[in-house]
Amino acid sequence: MINFRYHVVSLAAVFLALAIGLVVGTAAANGPLADNLRDQYNSVSADNQQLRDQINERDAELGKVDGFATEAAPMLLAGKLAGKKVLILGLEGNGKDIDKTIDGVANFLGTAGAKVTGKVKLREKFVAPTSKDLLLDIAESSAPPSVSGALPSQGNGVDTSAALLATMLVGRAGTPAVDGTQTVLRAYETQDFLTFDGDFSSPAEAVVLVAGVPTTGKDAKDRATAALAVVSRFELAGRLVVAGLSVTGVVAAVRGDTALEKNVSTVDNGVTAQGQVAAVLALADRIAGRTGHYGIGDGATSMLPKSASTQNGS
Repeated sequence: MINFRYHVVSLAAVFLALAIGLVVGTAAANGPLADNLRDQYNSVSADNQQLRDQINERDAELGKVDGFATEAAPMLLAGKLAGKKVLILGLEGNGKDIDKTIDGVANFLGTAGAKVTGKVKLREKFVAPTSKDLLLDIAESSAPPSVSGALPSQGNGVDTSAALLATMLVGRAGTPAVDGTQTVLRAYETQDFLTFDGDFSSPAEAVVLVAGVPTTGKDAKDRATAALAVVSRFELAGRLVVAGLSVTGVVAAVRGDTALEKNVSTVDNGVTAQGQVAAVLALADRIAGRTGHYGIGDGATSMLPKSASTQNGS
């Protein structure tokens, strides 16, 4: 009769055999296995180095393209916007390049002879769904009496605030500044909805909107809708060009809107010097009544407006 001790000894023998087999098998395969892993590691390292070299090479090529655009800018832009007053409006998003892009656009606007009336950067908080009520309160409490009656009355804080800012900052050439512009801007700045720089002593007749890379998340769709409301309000106030740091987000939304794409020009590579030059040329075209979409992404028809070949605005 098989007793308990027999079972214990049998199980012990099985486990001992397994252990011996593992040791013997590992010892036998250790050499070939190690060689195989070493070969794979060397191959992956070589591939990674090749990819790094390709990236460095492309970065160098992009640097040369930007250098060419910067050197060619005086010839391309001279006189294109002589005497024109332009607002630079930023719409913050992901990434850290929006400030650099705003500064680049400002520099090339100066090269074209434009006067930058100021820079206003709307923070991500401005288009957040949770900000609508506070935005509405600020608009209603800070709008001068001469403006408040003309603001939208549907109770949408983003749309109302965008309409207020557009009315205060943009107007037809020769129109005086609306009293209280600095007060309105400070009201939004105090609540961290925007930052601004400039005296805004006179309204701009045209706007370059620099759009950051769109944020992601569960409220991304609502943010995109709010951003498009900002575009629509500034388009109603004056000539507008959207220079995006990416083809996604605001640029794609404008190009996909049958009404806006006819009245708002877009540039999808605004983070580059070439894109910034294109944005300035596109603004000159918008002031002349022409609309276009430029860059390297879907919906772009060319890298630069055709007016790039015309000198001194003639």
